[in-house]
Amino acid sequence: MREKKPFKRKRNPLLAAKVSEVDWKDVELLRKFISDRGKIRARRVTGLTPQQQKQVAVAIKNAREMALLPYPTSHRV
Repeated sequence: MREKKPFKRKRNPLLAAKVSEVDWKDVELLRKFISDRGKIRARRVTGLTPQQQKQVAVAIKNAREMALLPYPTSHRV
């Protein structure tokens, strides 16, 4: 049988950066939560709490509206 690995909790990047409120103008921070295709990374990948993930998602969407971040693209040709 397959042995289960011990669960390792991801480090919260917002706590490491000492950020309490996520701002849509902080593009450097928001780029850490976007994939190379422009998609918002999942909570299990980023290690954020549900409240922080919602804040990040709203901030990314606002930054996209202001043309600071790219919208998701599909490079299928």
